Amino acid sequence: MKEVSWEYALKEFELYIRMEKALSAHSLEAYLHDVARHQVFCNIVRRLAFPALVNPEVITLYLLFLSEDCFLSERSIARNLSAIKSFYAFLVQEQWLEISPVSDTTSPKFMAYLPVVLEIEEIEAIFEAISLKKPSGVRNRAILEVLYSSGLRVSELINLTYGQVYFQEGFLKVTGKGSKERLVPIGEPALDSLRTYWEVVRLQQQPKPGHEGYLFLNPSGKRISRISIFKIVKKIGMIAGIDKPISPHTFRHSFATHLVEGGADLRAVQEMLGHESIITTEVYTHLDSRYLREIINIYHPRR
Repeated sequence: MKEVSWEYALKEFELYIRMEKALSAHSLEAYLHDVARHQVFCNIVRRLAFPALVNPEVITLYLLFLSEDCFLSERSIARNLSAIKSFYAFLVQEQWLEISPVSDTTSPKFMAYLPVVLEIEEIEAIFEAISLKKPSGVRNRAILEVLYSSGLRVSELINLTYGQVYFQEGFLKVTGKGSKERLVPIGEPALDSLRTYWEVVRLQQQPKPGHEGYLFLNPSGKRISRISIFKIVKKIGMIAGIDKPISPHTFRHSFATHLVEGGADLRAVQEMLGHESIITTEVYTHLDSRYLREIINIYHPRR
């Protein structure tokens, strides 16, 4: 076995995954970041001069480090573990290691992930907390109405154009993940907010070149950003007195959960959310089950 340095091993691994793995730029960056952090822990913290000196005990200590010192979630730890497994598998493939120290390490078990959902009263409180005296308030009301009425992702919302809103038919034409288009129903309250925003605010703005088609603009005339939407949601949530950790995605979760609780067909909800698999949508049936358990705990005589 050839004893390779961390620097050489990481450089060759980067070349390998760039050439051999069909990863997106984001995934590639995440992989390299995760492996680099592992190298720092082993080489600097544990003073292991070569990857060949890493054993399963060091891997266990590293996972504890990620959990207790880096405060990573189980999902993030599992992603890190996947990256370093690929790294050591590459070293074995290149015959720089005889056996991977991660081969018998399993991913942490996840707790069931149940997203934060707003009650209908909390949704109403948020809408009531938006002042319509300023143009930004009219725009923000339209943004949140659309998020809750149609369950859009933030990326889908910020890329909406006026031509994708079918006011007469009550639909949005949305471009989702993988550039796939879908038609999503939109309710009258959201359509009314959109009409008001378009006529009172948007038509009075002078868009910057290249931003003419976008529905939601910032005060400088450019397409509104993801970060701006996050800030809007956080600020209005605080004004409304919502003590839950909310984000724009919370409106998407609330949209789906309220539909399922109301008896909507899961396949229809899947289609509206643009989920590739029904399994992703099934989390909302778990939320509904939790709600039903709470009802039993409150009202059943033998609870």
